[in-house]
Parts: sequence; structure tokens; C-alpha cells
Amino acid sequence: MAAIDVSHVRKSYGTVQVVHGVSIAIEDGEFVTLVGPSGCGKSTLLRMIAGLEPISGGEISIGGRVVNNLPPKERDIAMVFQNYALYPHMTVAENMGFSLSLRGASRQEFDTSINRAAEILGLGHLLKRYPRELSGGQRQRVAMGRAIVRDPAVFLFDEPLSNLDAKLRVKMRAEVKSLHQRLKTTTVYVTHDQIEAMTMADKIVVMHDGVVEQAGAPLELYDYPVNQFVAGFLGSPAMNFLDGQIEEGPAPHFRLNGNTVLPLASLPMKCRAEAVLGIRPEHITVHPDGVPAEILIVEPTGSETHIVARVADHDVVAVLRDRFDGKPGDRISLRLDPARIHLFDKTTQIRIASC
Repeated sequence: MAAIDVSHVRKSYGTVQVVHGVSIAIEDGEFVTLVGPSGCGKSTLLRMIAGLEPISGGEISIGGRVVNNLPPKERDIAMVFQNYALYPHMTVAENMGFSLSLRGASRQEFDTSINRAAEILGLGHLLKRYPRELSGGQRQRVAMGRAIVRDPAVFLFDEPLSNLDAKLRVKMRAEVKSLHQRLKTTTVYVTHDQIEAMTMADKIVVMHDGVVEQAGAPLELYDYPVNQFVAGFLGSPAMNFLDGQIEEGPAPHFRLNGNTVLPLASLPMKCRAEAVLGIRPEHITVHPDGVPAEILIVEPTGSETHIVARVADHDVVAVLRDRFDGKPGDRISLRLDPARIHLFDKTTQIRIASC
């Protein structure tokens, strides 16, 4: 196992810079996800850690050793790709043990390593099959097994579940997390799926346009996003954003327009200023003391109901835990929990702190 230190790392393709001085500290045995929209630089950063892409500046160390100029095979890492990359003419056992064969491992070492990985991943009964005879989830487990037999210091996952259907992704998420809990190997996992990031990681690193927007524990980022981008990226359905103005008055409140005001739990540091109010859908309830709203869409999911409603020229999404019999066109009152409201500077999009 090994810690990873990414210090001021940059990546350019010609005159185009795609990673802008990224610094990340990954502790020994930690499970870290790099998450962000397509094109944010997360896969490029992972490939630089792996040695598949040269860096344009900065420093990467693994286990206290600078690896900037080391080839991938000397970095003691194992990588699992999105497309499995299995050899179709090899059995499961041969695919998993390919790296052992290349380095001339003995038959005993080969069998011991393969059987250990197969036991961890539940592949013992599939060792003699070929990739064409496996399901998508089984192929992904074989790819993971091939990484395990190398007994690396670091696992690198590049969107390994994106080719699977929704139900299988949920199952494989649990398997990857369980694997990490058993092996305690430092893991860096790239995904664009914020649900994967929230459910699997010890630490999330949110990237956007080649920079790190915020890094920390999943619930820390969810509850205390540093800016509007992080707030909107994490969470499904996404956070609602409403433009308006912070006002003091007898009690602090946020004015949307005209007479529509929302109470605030505390006085923000910026008062009498235009801002953006953020509120997550699960923190909005139907309540007689709320603000007037008109239902636009009702989406029952079984365990909860999602509604889209118009509040003072803003469309907001609410997630209701109880059964709801409203229909489009109905007038209701919605309460936005003051203690759960986030405020962001309208110009910088940075979170506004309370006094």
C-alpha cells in the first residue's frame, strides 16, 4: 500500500492546457474518487498517475517515491479500464494471470494467486470459461481479478462501471467497495456518476475545467459545498437555484421578487446584495406556512414523489417522502427549510458565510 501525492500537476496538449496545477493528497489505503463532468480532466489526471500520459509540470509521488519519469510497470499500480480489455482467446484464469505469465511466475505461484483472486471475486466456477461466455458484470470482475493478482500498491479505476446496466452498476458498486474494505489498497476511482462517488469514496475530489473545485468527505461536500458548481453537481435530483436579494429587515430573509420572501436561519455576511439561493429538493416540503406555488409536473417513483413547481417565476424540484395526490395546475404552499438554505455570491458563485 502507498500514499499518493499529486503536487501542482499540469497537462498541456500543445498550447491547450487541460489540467491546471492540480494538487491532491491521497492517504495510504484511502478510496478516492475523481468526479466531474466530461472533459474536466479527471481521466487525464488518472492516466498521468498511471504513467500512461506524461505530465507537463508538477510532481507525482507514490509511496514517497517521485514517479514522474518512471514507466507504468515500475510504479507498482494496477489499472482497471472501462472496456475490460480482456483477451478473447484466453480463459478467465489465463486473463487474470497474464501479468504473472509475462514475468515467468511458477505454476504454484500462478495457481495460488489466481485462486485467491477468484475466491475474493466469486469467480472460482468460471476460471475455465472464455470472455464471450460471461456477462458484463462477470467480465468486469475478471478485469478486477487481473489487477488483484499483481498485488499492487495502488488500484486505478477508469469509469469501470459505465458500460453496465443500472441494476448491475448498483451491484458492482458494492463489490468494488467490499473489495477495497478487504484489501485496504489505496484506490483512485474516476467516474462522472456522482452517486458512485458519494456511495463508494472515503474522499471525493470534484474537478471542473482542469482544476479541483473541492476535496473532502462525501457528506462534507454535500452539506457544505464551497461554490455553486459543487452544490449543483452533487445530489440527484440536483440542487435548486433561485436568484434574488439578501435583506435584513426585522429578520433576515431572501427576496425572490415582489412580495415573495423566504426566511433565512441566520444573517449572511453579505446583506442587501444580489445572490443565488440554493436548496436541495429533499429540503422542500408541502406546508401551509410556505410560499405559494403552482404544480407543473408530478413524478411518483413509489418510495417518494418528485414534483416540479413554479415559485415566483422559478421552477423548483421537491422530493416528497409521503404519498402526494396533487396534480399539474394545483396551487400549493411550499416551505424551504431555512436551516438547509445555501447562499452563493451571484458573481463569483462562492458560498456566502453567515455572520
